[in-house]
Amino acid sequence: MRTTTHPAAGPALAHSRGTGGIDGWILRRLADRMTPAPLRFALGPLTVEPPGTSPVATLRFRDRRAVLGLTRSPELHFGDAFAQGRIEVEGDLVAALEHAYRALEPHDRVPARARLRGRRWHSVRRSRSNVHHHYDLGNDFYRLWLDERLLYTCAYFESPEVSLEAAQVAKMDHVCRKLGLRPGETVVEAGCGWGALALHMARRFGARVFACNVSREQIRYARERAEHEGLADRVEFLEEDYRRLDRRCDVFVSVGMLEHVGRRSYGELADVIRRCLDPEHGRGLLHFIGRDRPRPLNAWITERIFPGAYAPALDEACQRVLVPARQSVLDVENLRRHYELTLRHWRERYERALAEGRVGFDERFRRTWRLYLAGSEAAFRMGSLQLFQVTFAPHGSNAIPWTRAELYDGEAGSSWNAPTS
Repeated sequence: MRTTTHPAAGPALAHSRGTGGIDGWILRRLADRMTPAPLRFALGPLTVEPPGTSPVATLRFRDRRAVLGLTRSPELHFGDAFAQGRIEVEGDLVAALEHAYRALEPHDRVPARARLRGRRWHSVRRSRSNVHHHYDLGNDFYRLWLDERLLYTCAYFESPEVSLEAAQVAKMDHVCRKLGLRPGETVVEAGCGWGALALHMARRFGARVFACNVSREQIRYARERAEHEGLADRVEFLEEDYRRLDRRCDVFVSVGMLEHVGRRSYGELADVIRRCLDPEHGRGLLHFIGRDRPRPLNAWITERIFPGAYAPALDEACQRVLVPARQSVLDVENLRRHYELTLRHWRERYERALAEGRVGFDERFRRTWRLYLAGSEAAFRMGSLQLFQVTFAPHGSNAIPWTRAELYDGEAGSSWNAPTS
């Protein structure tokens, strides 16, 4: 590592020598831990960078405590210090975070506190509070950077050049084709966001949809959209917890909710699926952020952004949700790169809104969300997070597709067997 002391050392560095004294030592320890990430670290007039590389960004610390905090709780401290403006990233923020994640991954250990956090009980009251913390920030805020239908889940890009709006419609069509959705069928959607998918299933595929959510703002908006589009008689938006669903359906779908269920509540979700889904010709889909192996989410994310969130490994979702629900897995698709691109669109729109002064709240909030979107994009880019779509049907059901043809060149339901009498 190369340590450089600039001439204007200042009072805080009065005892620094050629290597920068204690501040230089702290920076070098941090840089060593982050090897081989091409990052420059700066504290006051001191900079440390790895030799033989061109840094993609500089991490500039405003004070010594901002550096020392990374040795105790790096995830939580970095996020908080960045939000407070005590750490600045000069250069490509997404690339800096991606390289940092890659450098730290081989040393990844799960602290006891993080393990306990992942085992929290998600009561109905706590789940409502968690959702309120993130999703009830005001629809105007989300309109700044989501697509026009307010879809806040991974889009499906038939090519990287497709617009976000078109990719979100393609995602909804992709889900409906996977489910073989037919006119007149009944759908239960657990966790419906602002209602775009439920309305799409009714409008485009002629389904009757019951969709639930515990976010009051989202449900109010979804009901207004249903009235405006003349679909209120075919889509019922329920302001209630998924555990209270008790409606028999042909199709069960959950897009972006499993991450908020919590591991201790997987059995309750399994009960809902088994209770609602028609045992002879029903089918379902879970769309969720996941991991390659069981790990807690980033501590800062679960404390500041998504309280109580947990992204399961694929085998956890299958073994702890679908197996107890007596469901057979039909198909698994990983859309990780699609979520990376979705997040890039969201982040770029958010950055434009920031530059134009259109994002409300205080500076700490604005920096928090900037880091959240950039860090999420980096996590999907380097593969620490995955995006799974799992389709399933009740154990023993023969009303399943012969091929995957309808996913790419057919209409929904075209290759599904007709229900047996």
